[in-house]
Amino acid sequence: MSYRSANAAAYDRLVRSGSAFAKVATDEQCANPLATLDSRGWLPKSVEGLEVLCLAAGGGWQSILYASAGARVTVVDISDEMLALDRREAARRGLAVTAIPLSMDDLSSLEDSRFDIVHQPVSTCYVPDVEPVYSEVARVTKPDGLYISQHKTPTSLQVTHRTPQGQHVLGLEYYRETALPQTEDTSYRETGATEFLHRWDQIVGGLCRAGFVLEDLREPIRAERRAPVGSMGHRGRFVAPYVRLKARRVAMQEKSDGERRLWTP
Repeated sequence: MSYRSANAAAYDRLVRSGSAFAKVATDEQCANPLATLDSRGWLPKSVEGLEVLCLAAGGGWQSILYASAGARVTVVDISDEMLALDRREAARRGLAVTAIPLSMDDLSSLEDSRFDIVHQPVSTCYVPDVEPVYSEVARVTKPDGLYISQHKTPTSLQVTHRTPQGQHVLGLEYYRETALPQTEDTSYRETGATEFLHRWDQIVGGLCRAGFVLEDLREPIRAERRAPVGSMGHRGRFVAPYVRLKARRVAMQEKSDGERRLWTP
């Protein structure tokens, strides 16, 4: 089974099991959607009329919030059942949301320079190479467009188990190229999904090489000082599970000799 079909099946099962990943936006969240989406102040004050791509973001949450804020929303995901939640909630709320079944590393059916904002939750761990994702996002994003993404940290994905003393063991090689094996530590891993470790030079450097300028980087805090040993809150004291990136698409212009250079006003 390919990584795409395996991960589509895994997320279909998460929908059927009532997973937290399939919790749709609430009325309270939709009443103030940008505050829900943007606790860091990365988004513009208004997204009214903007073209927004919710990338690998099916599930009836992100797309519904952006649409509630007045954006023109396209959501793509590899899971049909996740996208069904977006369609259902959009219809229920009278919102215009276009839901398309696509893999994040092949957006060939979407036109160039279309989107003002691309917003991607944690998902690049489900593809073997992050470079095609970044390349596709760069292609469909307008010059000066915003790309917000969240990724699992490589260190978190290296953890295989915990010692009797509560120490978290990095048991997987950092330079691993193949899919991750099943491990005793299943924190921040999705059952049945095929996942891959991406290094920092791929996550951050690859973003810059694809034509983005990194404007901010945050590590959401998942540590709980009084959490019992073995809990995710305890694990979060030692290993940051996620990183969030805010990047801007670099505007390019053609030189007379056909080369490309950074645009300057």
